[in-house]
Amino acid sequence: MLPFSEACERNKDPILALLRTVFAGRSDVLEIGSGTGQHAVYFAAQLPALTWHPTERLAYLPDLAARLRAEGGPNLRPATVLDVRQTVWPLERVDAMFTANTLHIMSWAEVVGTFQGIGRTLAPGGTLCIYGPFRYDGRYTSPSNGEFDRMLQERDPQSGLREIGAITKLAADAGLQLMADHDLPAFNRLLVFDKEPV
Repeated sequence: MLPFSEACERNKDPILALLRTVFAGRSDVLEIGSGTGQHAVYFAAQLPALTWHPTERLAYLPDLAARLRAEGGPNLRPATVLDVRQTVWPLERVDAMFTANTLHIMSWAEVVGTFQGIGRTLAPGGTLCIYGPFRYDGRYTSPSNGEFDRMLQERDPQSGLREIGAITKLAADAGLQLMADHDLPAFNRLLVFDKEPV
């Protein structure tokens, strides 16, 4: 039995509706932290003009690879290992990146490493999309997000919902500018960043 995320099933269509526009004209998407692989399989099938490159940490790779083998289509590449703190990432250059529900699970050092890797790997003029919950000026967008943040930090004090200002600062340091902040169901956001062209 493959791992299954109810949240992925609930949020895939609202995310897809935005990716259709945001990733229009792009060719290669590197997904950071593909988890169960449900997003990778679905988005690749619905966006056939894109080549989707899923990644995951080594411990989670077998289950991800099994789903991709069972359900993946021709534009979905095999899963590759990615620890965001690696100096060298699986692909040298892509014009799009996507990650969902990862930044609040990582430590802050891993979040910093993620943006450093994005800065090295995302092509000039490329697009980054980040899905998940965030804090704004220290405030939560809902009481449930506050409870979720407390639960995360009780489990791992290095994790937790990230402050939007801190994320946009890391992005700016990597040469990216926040272009859109979309409100999605269940008090989540889709942040869209573009990397400065050369």
